[in-house]
Amino acid sequence: MHIPRSFVTTTTTAFLLFPTNNHPSCQAFSIPGVNSSSSRNTLLKMSSTSSSATTTTDTAVDKPFLLSSLHDIQNALDNSWPRQLNAETPENLSKARQLERLSEEDDNRRKRPVYNGHFVSVKPTGLPDARLILTSESLATETLHLDPQFLKKDDFVQFVAGNTVLAETWATPYALSIMGQRYTNNCPYGTGNGYGDGRAISIAEFMGQELQLKGAGTTPFHRGADGRAVLRSSIREFLASEAMFALGVSTTRALSLVVSESLTVQRPWYSDNAVLQLPSLDDPRLAKYSPEEKQALLQQLRHQQKADPNILQSEPCAITCRVAPSFLRIGHLDLMARRVRAEVLQGKKNFVAKSLAQQELEQLIWHACYREFKSIAYDPFIESNDLKSAARVLLEQSRQNIAKMVADWIRVGFAQGNFNADNCLVAGRTMDYGPFGWMDEYHPLFAKWTGSGTHFGFMNQPNAALANYQVLVESVQAALDEDEDFVDEFVQPDVFQQALDRVFRTKLGFPEDADVADELWESLEPLLRKSRTDWTLFWRELTYLANDTTFQEKTPSELMERFLSSPTIPDDHSIFYEPPSSELIEEWTKWLAQWKDAVLAFDMTSDSLKRMYQVNPKYVLREWMLVNAYEKASRGDESELHRLYSLIQRPYDEGSTDEQEQYYRKAPLEVLTKGGTGFMS
Repeated sequence: MHIPRSFVTTTTTAFLLFPTNNHPSCQAFSIPGVNSSSSRNTLLKMSSTSSSATTTTDTAVDKPFLLSSLHDIQNALDNSWPRQLNAETPENLSKARQLERLSEEDDNRRKRPVYNGHFVSVKPTGLPDARLILTSESLATETLHLDPQFLKKDDFVQFVAGNTVLAETWATPYALSIMGQRYTNNCPYGTGNGYGDGRAISIAEFMGQELQLKGAGTTPFHRGADGRAVLRSSIREFLASEAMFALGVSTTRALSLVVSESLTVQRPWYSDNAVLQLPSLDDPRLAKYSPEEKQALLQQLRHQQKADPNILQSEPCAITCRVAPSFLRIGHLDLMARRVRAEVLQGKKNFVAKSLAQQELEQLIWHACYREFKSIAYDPFIESNDLKSAARVLLEQSRQNIAKMVADWIRVGFAQGNFNADNCLVAGRTMDYGPFGWMDEYHPLFAKWTGSGTHFGFMNQPNAALANYQVLVESVQAALDEDEDFVDEFVQPDVFQQALDRVFRTKLGFPEDADVADELWESLEPLLRKSRTDWTLFWRELTYLANDTTFQEKTPSELMERFLSSPTIPDDHSIFYEPPSSELIEEWTKWLAQWKDAVLAFDMTSDSLKRMYQVNPKYVLREWMLVNAYEKASRGDESELHRLYSLIQRPYDEGSTDEQEQYYRKAPLEVLTKGGTGFMS
């Protein structure tokens, strides 16, 4: 089985709690005696003076301290990014302000270049009249140790709405690389010094997690945009993050979703009649092709022909608070490495007296080790300052994690859509839920974003991951003065291939090391493609077949009948988006016979068949479900949003009768080519 290549700093105590707009519920006040750099370790046991009412005295020793106020969060802060890494030098800050003719009192919300440093201090622009719509209570209580009662308080809402600031908040610069090609033309200055977090602002680190607001206003990297997110995209971000977590795929999380009851912005989007018009099979332009070629061409058009938005609409502003141990992107290291390479070209690099660029690249590598792989990549090497050994562990872990993440995307039918190096976290977590999509009809080049091209298509994602990883290796190499053999040592396509192999073996019902499944997948893939098969339904129905108590007695034709008329699929009961021809049915029957024979060669009591229930989800967050939820929410009905949130937390369960009827089904045919559902900008 092969990866497909031919598928066409300083602690600030002056503003412990500081309002960032004129929201009436926000008042400036300080907390006397709070040490904002207190270790979070002190919070792992109850204090006798704690105000938390969630524990009793006889169990207090065994339960963690629950943060029940902004005071508690302030006391738990461990903002390692701004406190361990560099801000701009005063000289570079002054130079940037002069270029854009900004005053010395500039608030860092205006566009300007950032010539050095790992972050820019910038306060979020809070949402007026913020209302909380959703919270992830499991994330809040189990990971962040927030008191459930605190989540209901206005103090919490104002915090995640950007209206209340605890200590320093920051945005970060990074670079853009697409499939290994480094770009600077995305930067307003053509240098790469103006690209980074345009609307994402980190507001805290505590309990080993970083909190970041998406849609919290402009930063120096906004490139002319308004820095806002809207309710539609924020609902998608929140639900997708939590859906991916429940699916068992490495991801950033979503703590909260807040919407403004008064602030709106204009966004380009799609009208109801923005539907692609595809030719029919009897179109004269297709006359020279065979029936099979016509079907292939139409399918390719359905998945690759896209259009930009055709209307402007007013939408309410919203903010998602996303959470991860770190949001360190490959693009962060890429930017620092580019600056070091520029010095090499200018003859300035010196490993005896290190330049600022060299120091900042090394600092960021150490920070990645500290935040992501502390026990194995940081602790053993920091005392001896053995950066080379630390970096090797970092790269090994990153390679393993990124390979598994992308293989899991394939497993659950997910296409990120815009998988640049700046959208790839060093630790291998899914992030940046913008133009993503879960696949309905299988196609190897499936992607929803109008700019995805073929390189970010569904089955090409492992290639994109490998290209991103190579950027990471080359960036680390710039700090270590290693030769090209260093890159070849770490950039190993086999690691990504093996992760993909394991996924398809388990999805087909075999152990991870059963290479007999490899040929089964190779013959299955073209069959799925030309049969217009629903990805999720096929794998779940295959799971039911494999675990049927009468599986051994069933003929291949009887197995095929399940795909054509399943008792669990509503409406037409089929996994296919159009009835398969007799020739296709014959091919499917032959494949099912091969699959059954291979399965029976293994012990039928093995756990691998039952494991299919845990690797082939029954429910994924299909776009038409999302559209239904956010369109109703925009009209004031949030009931569907909450139903969908409940569903995605149980993707492998059978679900209730109502859930099976409503959500275990194919996409309506008309939405596959509809703007805003089948594709989007």
